[in-house]
Amino acid sequence: MTALLEFDHVSRVHHEGDGEVHALDDVSLRVEYGELVAVMGPSGSGKTTLLHLAAGLDTPTSGRVLVSGVDVTAASAEDRALLRRRTVGLVFQEYNLVSSLTALENVVLPLELDGVSSMAARQQGRRLLDLVGLANRADQFPDRLSGGQRQRVAIARAVAGSRSLILADEPTGALDSILGEEVIRLLRAQVGERTGGVLVTHEPRYAAWADRTIFLADGRLEAATAPLTGADDLLPPNGAAP
Repeated sequence: MTALLEFDHVSRVHHEGDGEVHALDDVSLRVEYGELVAVMGPSGSGKTTLLHLAAGLDTPTSGRVLVSGVDVTAASAEDRALLRRRTVGLVFQEYNLVSSLTALENVVLPLELDGVSSMAARQQGRRLLDLVGLANRADQFPDRLSGGQRQRVAIARAVAGSRSLILADEPTGALDSILGEEVIRLLRAQVGERTGGVLVTHEPRYAAWADRTIFLADGRLEAATAPLTGADDLLPPNGAAP
């Protein structure tokens, strides 16, 4: 069966002066549909490079990166941009919202860029904001939202349309523990039969929400493990907020 995301002996080498830095070194990895995979490792281990390659923001020095069976490595810059607009949703620590657009306008922007009618895009955008508990903040600009609310808008934007692969790079880094748990809960909820995700985190408690965790060190895949506990066990009784 075709994997949602596959790294096939991928290496990424950066040249710095007369030396080389192996950001990733012969990494092979599969992420299946319905799976959330956490990526952990020290600073400089290659975690962000892995996400950038998965999103088509960078290309490998050797090996192949495939998303839903499509070889991103061989794609043109235009096709990689189309991949990010239609298939890959990105969530960053810095939110990356457009400050001059409202929460709703931020969510619907990729849909409208892809040719979805304004009415249909706004209907979907409002549904997604309702899903992340921000239906009443749709017309607010990012500077009127808290950090946790901005990150929820970013998650709504990441899953807009028919995107199947969610890539999150330290999405809780600027949040306190309570808001961090809320954000991870939302990410976990977006992973289903037709979607999957990769979560870069340095917090074991957040990695525990994933189906499995992989560990990077010096650009190499060192180990992988099942979660410390099932994600369902982390949910409070009756779905109450943490």
